[in-house]
Amino acid sequence: MSKTSSVISEIRYNRPHEMRVVDFRNGSRYRYSGVNPERVQRLRSASSKGRAFNTLIRDRFPTERVR
Repeated sequence: MSKTSSVISEIRYNRPHEMRVVDFRNGSRYRYSGVNPERVQRLRSASSKGRAFNTLIRDRFPTERVR
């Protein structure tokens, strides 16, 4: 991740499966499926990762809580 975030600690992306894992600073981890590379890039380059996450990803893709 290029800039630090007060909400998101790490973003991982698995291109073949278009699956993304987001680790939050509160210790939770979620897996989002069907997220395309363009959205991931927009999230990574956003000045506010939390705001971008809410706009681009949250409640828009199938989600699984990992921990």
